[in-house]
Amino acid sequence: TTSYTRIGGLARDLPEGWIDQCRQFLNEVEKNFDETETLLTRNRIFVDRTQGVGVLPKEVAINYGITGPNLRGSGVDHDLRKTNPYLIYDSLDFDVPVGTAGDSYDRYLVRMEEMRQSTRLIRQCLDRLPGGPVSLEDGKSFLPPKNKVLSSMEELIHQFMLVTQGVQVPEGEVYFGAENPKGELGFYIHSTGGGTPHRMKIRAPSFVNLSVLPYLLKGEMMSDTVAILGSIDFVMGESDR
Repeated sequence: TTSYTRIGGLARDLPEGWIDQCRQFLNEVEKNFDETETLLTRNRIFVDRTQGVGVLPKEVAINYGITGPNLRGSGVDHDLRKTNPYLIYDSLDFDVPVGTAGDSYDRYLVRMEEMRQSTRLIRQCLDRLPGGPVSLEDGKSFLPPKNKVLSSMEELIHQFMLVTQGVQVPEGEVYFGAENPKGELGFYIHSTGGGTPHRMKIRAPSFVNLSVLPYLLKGEMMSDTVAILGSIDFVMGESDR
């Protein structure tokens, strides 16, 4: 979950046997990919209801600020893991699927291939997963282990200061965007120093992607609304402002 990763590392180490279970899960998921593609990709009814429906030209996608699979489905080869690599993405081998027509069917095809590329990435990460500590041994930026808190006054003070005041960061501002399943998830943070941001703006991809809906629905049949909405693949919690 999102609470597992935090400033300075991870909340805890992986459970015993987790890596093997993850590999087994990937095997099962890949079987589901094959079943889904057999069921839908060449299904005449599915193709007729999605091909040529909700067409999003690349110029319109760029002007609206669309990102992620919706942008790549329109033929724009843009993926932050390739164009602005972070973490270890620059050392991983994966392809970026790109569509041509920009319709609901192409957005479906892009997402199907993205799931396959995701399992490919996960397997590479599992093969490279190192041993050793999973967090910084620095009480000023990461909560110390409970056994040390109970036996060391210094560690107890570090925990108290971290919980009450947070991680102390310098003055300045930064924007960082990461590739999310829905598109670019970005955070702009302005700091005046201290443990809380002075200003923060979250760029949620679903909110941006959903803004193009009036354009996609124009001239389409009412019954095509469901297919178009599904192809945008938005999360309402991100979009509700």
